[in-house]
Amino acid sequence: MLKTFDLVLIGVMTATAAVTYTIKHRAELKVEEVHRLEAEIKLEKDTIDLLNADWALQSQPNRLERLVKAYNEELKLQPTESTALVHAKELPMLKSEVPVPDVTEAKVSAKGATVASAKGAPDTKGAQATAKAQPIPMPAPRGEAEDADQIETGSVEE
Repeated sequence: MLKTFDLVLIGVMTATAAVTYTIKHRAELKVEEVHRLEAEIKLEKDTIDLLNADWALQSQPNRLERLVKAYNEELKLQPTESTALVHAKELPMLKSEVPVPDVTEAKVSAKGATVASAKGAPDTKGAQATAKAQPIPMPAPRGEAEDADQIETGSVEE
């Protein structure tokens, strides 16, 4: 009849068949997931192409000109003047770059300056405070900007 060795081999064959089946099933699930993701990617690419085509149609100059003429009375649109455009050099600096004035030194130097000016003595504290304080930069006026006749394009940051 069946020996114990034969029973062990039947058990090993059954276990390997079960493991093989589970691996095959997992692989099929992964393939289905890959196909689903590829279909989603294709749908997104098609949507992007469709939106780009729609944008091209919506932003045609002839269409925009017709809309401006049709709604001119309601919108009261006017052409942008060249003085309304700003160069990147004329923009104020970022808030993170603005130096923070020290309020306590400013109060002390202001009091010292009034007392020293009243006595006629030189103000040493005020001179030190003004040496430490940094002026807040302001944008250059349009007429004084370098290369004011050139138009800058690209990023605002330099």
